[in-house]
Amino acid sequence: MSVKVECVVKERCEIGEGPVWEEKEGTLLFVDISGQKIHRWNSATNQKETVATEKFVGCAVPRRSGGYVIGEGRSFGALDWESRSISTIAVIDEDKPNNRFNDGKVDPAGRLFAGTMAMEERPTVLELKQGSLFSLNKDHIVVKHFNQVDISNGLDWSLDHKTFYYIDSLTYTVEAFNYDINTGSISNRRMVYKMEEGEGIPDGMCIDADGRLWVACYNGGRVIQIDPQTGVRLQTVKLPVDKTTSCCFGGRDYSDLYVTSACKGMDEADMAKQPQAGCVFRVPPWCSQRTAIFHPPLSTLTSIQNVGGSWFFRNYDNFQRTSNISEFLQQELTCCPPNQRIRE
Repeated sequence: MSVKVECVVKERCEIGEGPVWEEKEGTLLFVDISGQKIHRWNSATNQKETVATEKFVGCAVPRRSGGYVIGEGRSFGALDWESRSISTIAVIDEDKPNNRFNDGKVDPAGRLFAGTMAMEERPTVLELKQGSLFSLNKDHIVVKHFNQVDISNGLDWSLDHKTFYYIDSLTYTVEAFNYDINTGSISNRRMVYKMEEGEGIPDGMCIDADGRLWVACYNGGRVIQIDPQTGVRLQTVKLPVDKTTSCCFGGRDYSDLYVTSACKGMDEADMAKQPQAGCVFRVPPWCSQRTAIFHPPLSTLTSIQNVGGSWFFRNYDNFQRTSNISEFLQQELTCCPPNQRIRE
């Protein structure tokens, strides 16, 4: 499908990843993994702020009390944006010093899920089966869900919170698990989509208000929309760069699709052909069948020092803290904005 694609962040990332829309400020948060930077781009002013990290940074997510929780190197950390300071919450994969965090995302109850992988010799070339999938709970306890992962990547949850979607990139599949929102446990692993020839390597992904998945295709130069219930690809959006890495919905009504990309591993000839490689792109609404996302970025860790008995919430001002999960779910169902169908 040919649609208008706008390059909105023109400064290149080596490996742009993990876009998260911050509704209150109208900013797009994303990381440059090997560039060791966390960026925050303001859509109104077109200005970008940056915090440098000491190690590769796989993901960054907002927390309700301010600042961010990040996956840096092999550590979950807390980032204070104003002071540019990072404190360690927990260290994982202590027996695998060559590992690092990759993609991460917060579940509907506020747990941060993030996976690891071995350091790459060059893009997609690495020691296999070294990674694992972890989650960081509200009490800072880390849970290891499974191992034997090549490149832990895209993840998201179904709209009813009963299914967890996951990508281990070198399997060339999108998988699903049964999900228990109360415990954060996963089970019944199964495949929902197998990449077709020419589509590239599945990377980051997000979900829309119809429950369809949007998957960025590394070395495929596209984002595909798939129906996880039928395993059918519904739409393909092509980008002017090959190394598309991840995507999220954002903008005033969550109708814009933001796509990150990479340029690491490209030589001068490649860069001459794709001068926007490593930039961030915006794809505006283009068809009446597409709906705005109502599964917005989630906040995490209400307080790094004292989380108490509180659950964590979406980044909406009308969400309140609660120690009762059923109360949280009721609030979530009543406070989420209604679906807003995009018109041509």
